[in-house]
Amino acid sequence: MEARFFFGQACYWGQGVEEDKAEAAKWFRLAAAQGHARARLNLGQVFYFGEGVEENKAEAARWFRESAEQGQATARYYLGVVCYWGQGVEKDQSEAAKWFRLAAEQGDSKARNSLGEAYDLGQGVEKDKTEAAKWFRLAAEQGHAEAQYNLGLAYSLGQGVEEDQAEAVRWYRRAAEHGNSEAGYRLGVAYDFGRGVEKDQSEAAKWFRRAAEQGHVEAQFLLGVAYDCGRGVEEDKAEAVKWYRRAAEQGHAEAQKNLGVAYYYGEGVAEDQAEAAKWFRLAAEQGCA
Repeated sequence: MEARFFFGQACYWGQGVEEDKAEAAKWFRLAAAQGHARARLNLGQVFYFGEGVEENKAEAARWFRESAEQGQATARYYLGVVCYWGQGVEKDQSEAAKWFRLAAEQGDSKARNSLGEAYDLGQGVEKDKTEAAKWFRLAAEQGHAEAQYNLGLAYSLGQGVEEDQAEAVRWYRRAAEHGNSEAGYRLGVAYDFGRGVEKDQSEAAKWFRRAAEQGHVEAQFLLGVAYDCGRGVEEDKAEAVKWYRRAAEQGHAEAQKNLGVAYYYGEGVAEDQAEAAKWFRLAAEQGCA
């Protein structure tokens, strides 16, 4: 059974053989049928993501449960996920929290973050911001980017920990450096207003840009403002219009209004009253005064 599992791994990753997800699934199934815990986890994952087999959340949940009951931490995390969302099983946030806890106690960083979120929101457990911060910290210290952001937010708001803007910045930075766009946006805001760090609009613009390029709508809008007003970057109306447009197309009302203004006055784009009216209407319909 061990050989079947490892051959499945080789087929899945293309290690020493041609990559073939369907072949991998076949061998995972054979090993899983013999009781191999990691093969059962992997079989659950291929059914969950539809890799080499047709996506089937119920079948995924079945194999996650079998692996989880054998003590496999990652399977316990995934079983928590399917219970949380009701994927292939009845939605049950208490059951999800139970499995997140078991995986978290085994050191699974994703489960630790998910358990923190359960406590933060009171989903499946009684709301407890202190307990949430505890699990966010454990996951954050393992390098989990979302947990680093969540811990930063806890420090920023003083939820479950004493408010500490400098500590918030520290965790936002770590999360942002791992590619978390929300953390990058909030780090930009911290530099823009001098919260927990010395005010630096150039640094703010840098982090807004990083988050904006990842599709973060508020960062796109603020990067547009930076170019519009020359805050931390050289004033560039055309570049402002570019970022206003990206945010506006995602439904950001202020960006729609600013894009309308740009068209109305012909700043960074050719004057076009009809286009201005279009964007003003969209912003107005969202209640932008």
